[in-house]
Amino acid sequence: MIFELLLLGKTKDSYLSEGIAEFAGRLQHYTRVSIKHIQHKKKSQWSEEQEKEEDGRLLLSHVPAGALKVALDFRGRQFTSEGLADLIGQWEQQGLKQVSLLIGGPLGHSKTLVDKADLLLSLSQMTFTHDMTRLFLLEQLYRAHTIRAGEKYHK
Repeated sequence: MIFELLLLGKTKDSYLSEGIAEFAGRLQHYTRVSIKHIQHKKKSQWSEEQEKEEDGRLLLSHVPAGALKVALDFRGRQFTSEGLADLIGQWEQQGLKQVSLLIGGPLGHSKTLVDKADLLLSLSQMTFTHDMTRLFLLEQLYRAHTIRAGEKYHK
């Protein structure tokens, strides 16, 4: 199974970029990971809603046919690390080939994208920057895979 993170723009802080690279590398031992940075343009005359719609359209246009669409959103479902590991196991049993993880920009996701997502996932009830979310998500995917493999990282 391939986990593809679809991200709007580059990660701004180098310490987060380093962490993202570290956990993406670690995760490669268990599964395939792809990180795609999508260039987005904000037009000054756009409202926040128009900008979210355009960002959502851009993200969805990069999801391959047949991929499971998981949007990170504060309204989403929360899992324990073990629960996420179980969910990944279910996806593997279903024969999913690709999971596209959609992380929006600072304004969040559009209603259109939320409606088209197969799963809304929340990492916490707290609010994180979209750049931090990238790192936290990769760490949790790594943790879930080590749980599945019975390794001690989780302890």
